[in-house]
Amino acid sequence: MTQPKFLQKSEETIVSDLRQLFRRYGYHQYKMSKFEEYDLYVENKRFLVSDSVLTFTDLDGHLRALKPDVTLSIAKNCSADTDTVQKLFYHENVYRAERGSHEYREIMQIGLEAIGKIDLYATGEAVMLAAGSLRTISSDYLLDLSHMGVITAILEDANLSGSGQSELLEALSAKNVPGIRECCTKLGLSDEFSDCLAELTALYGPALTILPKLKELSPNAQADEAIAELETVCQMLDASGYGDRINLDFSIVNDMSYYNSIIFQGYIEGVPTPVLSGGRYDSLMTRFSKDAGAVGFAIYLSSLESLAPRRSPYDVDTLLIYSPEVSPAILAETVKKLIEDGVSLQVQQAVPANLKYRTRLTLTEGGLVTDEEND
Repeated sequence: MTQPKFLQKSEETIVSDLRQLFRRYGYHQYKMSKFEEYDLYVENKRFLVSDSVLTFTDLDGHLRALKPDVTLSIAKNCSADTDTVQKLFYHENVYRAERGSHEYREIMQIGLEAIGKIDLYATGEAVMLAAGSLRTISSDYLLDLSHMGVITAILEDANLSGSGQSELLEALSAKNVPGIRECCTKLGLSDEFSDCLAELTALYGPALTILPKLKELSPNAQADEAIAELETVCQMLDASGYGDRINLDFSIVNDMSYYNSIIFQGYIEGVPTPVLSGGRYDSLMTRFSKDAGAVGFAIYLSSLESLAPRRSPYDVDTLLIYSPEVSPAILAETVKKLIEDGVSLQVQQAVPANLKYRTRLTLTEGGLVTDEEND
């Protein structure tokens, strides 16, 4: 029987370690307000993980949204410097209904964004920090990479309408080869084009294995350029020690009106859905009339709930009961010694109802005695 997996770290430790990781690379914390204008989200619903937005009418009569996303707030409110890169990370609660749920949840999310003059190094650094974030959470992780430029170059050759393009992207995302072929037939596309998409869907694995095959599939110079970018980022990841945990996967597709380059998803062993998602989204900055690039990712800490560390059956290691005649100074000295031994300790005059403890000690004028010890 397969044993359940557990994380070796608590959520608090993971968050602390991630914050340290981001700060080491010069990222500064971004704090957002709880509320934003509802229009910000309704105009960019396709960018959201969930299009269900919790709203209310403010005292001034304006419709507000309880923050469902942090990236949109950063993209809207940050300055756009075309000479440097603004490097930000966040640790925020967001409020939304998760897929398949009919209830709103408060979800803890942590991530980073780089905005401004985004060159290939800045893109690669964000992807590298995504891999580093996964390794911070668990040693058993994978980061899957794709490039919207490759997919765009192939689809643009077919001169598709919006609905036809969406249908093909959906089949590609599902790795549905029969669906791809059926869609191509319906749209009057050639067998050669159908074969190309089917082969692209089948490409999955380490960069060294997949990149040569991808180059053979390339239909034009636009795709060649995207593949070259992908190859450079993979080289950066390899140089940074993450190469053996990176796979290429062209079933990862995002909205082409927002994402324009590298996109990626991160996985932890034992969690069936991605715990990390990100990419380069210059097109979103254009929607805010900002001449800047942007790349970033979010980590969905709620996805890790099933892997939470195994909890102790005890509320506290040691319960210390003290007699009224014991002086506070002696009691404080005893507590200090016990705490220094590394135990968690609760001090009481009587045993609390329903408190679960491993060891019960009693301190009297005659000294310290063990009254009860549980296995």
